[in-house]
Amino acid sequence: MSSPALTSAQAEAAQPRGLRAARPRGPRVPRGLPFIVPYLPFLIAFGIAPMLYALDLAVTNDNGGVTGFHNFVRTFRDYRFVPAFEHILLYTSVWLGTLIVFVVGLALLLHGRANRVSATFRFLFYMPGALAGAASVLVWLFMLDPAVSPGSFLLRHVLGAQLFVQSIAPGNLPFVFAMIAFWTGAGGWIVVMYGALNTIPDELEEAARIDGAGPFTIALRLKLPLIRKWIAYMIILSFATGTQLFIEPQLVNEASLGLVPDTWSSNQLAYQLAFRYGDFNAAAAIAVDLLVIGLLAAVLIVTRTGLFRREG
Repeated sequence: MSSPALTSAQAEAAQPRGLRAARPRGPRVPRGLPFIVPYLPFLIAFGIAPMLYALDLAVTNDNGGVTGFHNFVRTFRDYRFVPAFEHILLYTSVWLGTLIVFVVGLALLLHGRANRVSATFRFLFYMPGALAGAASVLVWLFMLDPAVSPGSFLLRHVLGAQLFVQSIAPGNLPFVFAMIAFWTGAGGWIVVMYGALNTIPDELEEAARIDGAGPFTIALRLKLPLIRKWIAYMIILSFATGTQLFIEPQLVNEASLGLVPDTWSSNQLAYQLAFRYGDFNAAAAIAVDLLVIGLLAAVLIVTRTGLFRREG
């Protein structure tokens, strides 16, 4: 009696491995497409379309005539342009520096603790992020007033501030705004970094311990290189957010009765040009400047860190 015919799956399994791998495959179906499609309308409506509209305004005048780079030159010659971008550069440098050091450091410390302990601290770190930007600024306006702040001792002896106006002196503002941004945004990034650390296989850490590596060596030589792409991702988004600083200096300006200029940041300057002077073309030129700076920084970080490079 002859043996029954092999099914297609059995026949494929019976073939040598090399032959099975060499079989031509059909067209690859992008598996991530269903996850992207719902987002595309929002990306077009609230991202690409406004960007194209801003580009159009930046290279035209009130009558729609093409002016080329005239609006960019005009805004660059504005006496408020360079100081606003200098403030943003200093603020972003301070914020990104503290974000990288403390977020990564705290995430590494939490990853080495018991799950119950780390979960409690992750929740506590994330709590300030639940406040909206305006609410967090109001909290810090209270904290920066030596007359009512629970940290008045630090304000008087570290900053030398006896009054609220001294706490928000122009030289302190980049650090004050960086502190506010860190307080509200660091907790969420700690959770993200902790999740990235959880993707590291336990076998790698166990092998490192067998080889005699201690906790510090494992964190520095093993964990940190494996989450470098997540760190790059955090830097790109945080840099883009930092260059768009608006609500913090705007509220501090109102609370200080004009002590802080209403054009302290580049976004504030664009806002004043658009809604106080009605110069939307100049405001769009500043918006495009910020877009170009953000794109150049993102390209630099992506190329240096291999963010989209596939492993293996």
